[in-house]
Amino acid sequence: MRILLTGGSGQIGRELQPFFAGHTVIAPSHAECDLSDPDSVRNAIRNALPDVIVNPGAYTAVDKAEQETDLAHAINAIAPGVLADEAKRRAIPLIHFSTDYVFDGNGTAPYRENHPVAPVNAYGRTKLDGERAIEASGCAFVILRTAWVYARHGKNFLLTVERLARERPRLTIVADQRGTPNWARDLARAAATIALRGDELSEHCGIYHLSSRGETTWHGFAKAIVDGMPLPNPPEVVAIATSDFPTPAKRPAYSVLSTEKLERTFGIVLPHWSDSLSACQASG
Repeated sequence: MRILLTGGSGQIGRELQPFFAGHTVIAPSHAECDLSDPDSVRNAIRNALPDVIVNPGAYTAVDKAEQETDLAHAINAIAPGVLADEAKRRAIPLIHFSTDYVFDGNGTAPYRENHPVAPVNAYGRTKLDGERAIEASGCAFVILRTAWVYARHGKNFLLTVERLARERPRLTIVADQRGTPNWARDLARAAATIALRGDELSEHCGIYHLSSRGETTWHGFAKAIVDGMPLPNPPEVVAIATSDFPTPAKRPAYSVLSTEKLERTFGIVLPHWSDSLSACQASG
């Protein structure tokens, strides 16, 4: 298969490429496929002649999106629509990553795919617009909503906590937002499995929640990270409230995702988040 991979240098994009071994992966650079430029996106697809498009590329700076809304919308909403239109034109499937931030965070049980959406920040709104553009295109698509992504590269919570744990005797971490941490490698493995099913995907189009098992808070995640580090004097990890750490963008208080639909349709079950964290830290 010929696979066009956008955002190949990102957390999920970098992890995806080894899972496509034996296939031809076209992972254009930013200059070759600028997701903020619809013409650049169209040209990248038409030059690549892919059999499937996989799009983990996104504008993910949640706080900056409050000021850079036009740029976030171009990358998260307009670009997926262009990808979908080109996928429809070529009669090929599109695999696209979306986010738990399409929900308002007022839930108390894991969100299913058909739960009403109501994003509370600009990032979430642009990602929701991207989902809707894909759905409206009429292409064969699988949208994978996920959350709290980390890896051993890029910018993410895991690497930030590990750095601060080496520098400070005390970390203060928000403890009233609940969700599920996800290792980018787990997400990549699952997405590649789905993408390589090829023509079968037309029978399983739709939105799916892709997430590890279990749930925690950012404080619980940070505590687990520190516990997994070989530090002679680990820092104290102190729980604080969201109100003690104001940010430009509001975050959902609860964003755990139900993965029953994905498990039922594709037979994919990710590990418990704590097991994946241990594996990630050991890989590192």
